[in-house]
Amino acid sequence: MKTVSETNIAFLGTGLMGKPMARRLLLAGYPVTVWNRTRAKAEALTADGGIVAETALLAVQQSHADIVITMLEDGGAVTGVIAQILPALRAGSIVIDMSSIQQSQAQALHTLLQTQGVHFIDAPVSGGVIGAEAGSLAIMAGADEAVYPEAVQVLSAMGKPQRVGGPGTGQLAKLCNQLIVGATINIVAEALLLAQAGGADPAAVRQALRGGFAESRILEVHGQRMLDRTFMPGGQVKSQAKDMENILIAAQHAGVDLPITKLVTDVYRSLLPVYPHADHSAALLALEHKNPGKRLSDKQDILPE
Repeated sequence: MKTVSETNIAFLGTGLMGKPMARRLLLAGYPVTVWNRTRAKAEALTADGGIVAETALLAVQQSHADIVITMLEDGGAVTGVIAQILPALRAGSIVIDMSSIQQSQAQALHTLLQTQGVHFIDAPVSGGVIGAEAGSLAIMAGADEAVYPEAVQVLSAMGKPQRVGGPGTGQLAKLCNQLIVGATINIVAEALLLAQAGGADPAAVRQALRGGFAESRILEVHGQRMLDRTFMPGGQVKSQAKDMENILIAAQHAGVDLPITKLVTDVYRSLLPVYPHADHSAALLALEHKNPGKRLSDKQDILPE
């Protein structure tokens, strides 16, 4: 197995999440060539030692990539970029897609890359920008058993990886994660608004709940964001909405009915045209819209432009 300094990485997609993830790899000592559709976002990594390529194809070619990591907006973008770099992929190399896409798309990419002798791992993440910056992301990996050990060290530089099954199952695990996240954000919003409307101090109620069975990372982080009415993005509404739609697609394929997921999906569908770039804790705004005259705290909303 190659050492860290000998493992060449091409990192494709250095947006809100991709940039801090690529930075963690650079800080760990990996040689990383980066590409992003908006070049300026990739150039921000040169201070950490990243090499910027003009195109995704050149990023793979110039780096002689042993591992290619994609962190892109959706399945269409991932499929398109992998089609572009296919001629440059070397047999035995590994493509790790860390985007959130449909399970069927991940399985199709695995099948496509197999014909080139290239290994595929779908390894979506949870933890938002904070987790990406800290290198503490939860990483759900769908990989063949024989291939996974070759990727563990690289994945561990960005967070805590866990193999959950074969190719495609990483995306399924991420959808399970997003189902819990999306639903819990909405429940926290309802609890805090109920506390306020009923005459309690919602900040004190949140604090009282901490440490009990209602404690969660969502109550801690997103509950505070709601109280502060700070909706600058960690995880964006548009991403959560996409994930909720993909959960319903996966449920249909699996033959299961998820009634609560349908309700949560409707919330994010309603937010998407108005606040696509807001943090997904903006579910509070959709709830307030359903309850005219009811509002959590008297602070001004802080929203992305």
